[in-house]
Amino acid sequence: MPDLIFVAFELGLLALLALCLRHAARLGPAVVWQLVAGVLYGLLLEWATLRQLRAYQYGHFLLMAGDLPVMIGVGWGVILYGVHLFADTTNLPEWARPVLEGLLALNIDLGMDAIAVRLGMWDWGLGLKAQYFGVPFANFWAWFWVVLTFSVGLRTFARPASWVGRWLGPIAAIGFGLLNLAAMNTLMTLGVPATSYLPTIAIMLAVATGLILWLRPRLSRTPVDPLVLWVPFGFHAFFLTAGLLTGAILRPPILLLVGLMMSAVALYLHRDFLWA
Repeated sequence: MPDLIFVAFELGLLALLALCLRHAARLGPAVVWQLVAGVLYGLLLEWATLRQLRAYQYGHFLLMAGDLPVMIGVGWGVILYGVHLFADTTNLPEWARPVLEGLLALNIDLGMDAIAVRLGMWDWGLGLKAQYFGVPFANFWAWFWVVLTFSVGLRTFARPASWVGRWLGPIAAIGFGLLNLAAMNTLMTLGVPATSYLPTIAIMLAVATGLILWLRPRLSRTPVDPLVLWVPFGFHAFFLTAGLLTGAILRPPILLLVGLMMSAVALYLHRDFLWA
């Protein structure tokens, strides 16, 4: 029987998926298909990474497809949808929006991954003290890269002006993201020495952050729905609450500080939607 926290996590993801579907349905079937494509992409990238790298394994959730929890794909789908929606409310040029999306997703993961490891949701096999409190540093670059490449693919191929773009574009985005993920996994495992992971990843993410700060994005319009707030807030609230109830977030206490900081960053970025 799955842990009750696992079940609560799955139910929370279903609630976020329902919010995303409600929002997408207002915008039309093509947008619903983009959301579904994000879920499929999440399932496929997890399945491919488990087979290619075998670097981690999942605990037993309520809904499993072999060794992969189905809700992990749902989680990727709602994150991809939420960060894409937020980026499209800014005045950033189209080419820079995938970079912002990757950083927004990384904000969620920094407050989630180390707590999830301590809750037994997944295990990297490093123990709880190695690298980022039991999470490989390379994982954070992977999060950024997974979101960035899918967004680039979606913005390139999923053009609403044509039938091909609307319905085949999301499939092309899935393929584009998976090919880039496989290439990056290969590069990180074969081309970058393990001792260089942290400085390499830190430099790349610092460049991405510096680019967005230099462009100084501003919100250009109010979205149809305050969903852009609920997606990151839902993840942060769950892992802060579960971490405190189980004590996992206090092993060590700096994880509580990180979780609160990431929540504060998310609330600050989404402050204009608090009362939308």
